[in-house]
Amino acid sequence: MKHFVLKRRYFSHGTYSTLHRADGSVVCCVVERAWLNNAPSQSCIPEGSYALYPHQSPKFGDCYALESEALGVTRYGPSLRTHILIHKANSPKELEGCLAPGVDFGFVGGEWAVMNSTAAFNSLMAELAGEPANLTIVKD
Repeated sequence: MKHFVLKRRYFSHGTYSTLHRADGSVVCCVVERAWLNNAPSQSCIPEGSYALYPHQSPKFGDCYALESEALGVTRYGPSLRTHILIHKANSPKELEGCLAPGVDFGFVGGEWAVMNSTAAFNSLMAELAGEPANLTIVKD
């Protein structure tokens, strides 16, 4: 099973990270909402270990969902946080607790964002190949 590490940097306007393979090579950049004490739909999720599962979202289509019962994150509940997805988006305001990949960091509409989320998402989906994986989230 593949294992990835998300190395985060926290700011008041969002959380910006790099996603790494087990060998340390960078897969992509990632944007999330700022840390707001794990508030559902408003905060990035806590650091820790998660399972990644292929998921079919009514809103986003094929994507991946994160799950860690120990951290209160499940795909379907009951839990503190549900439906934490990896899907296409560019800025924190487009997210409700989910993660969005990008090829680089930049500015969109005057705010920090990830660039070309569609290309990064498609590349990540191809690398995951519809298989479950593990993700560890840490502060960089």
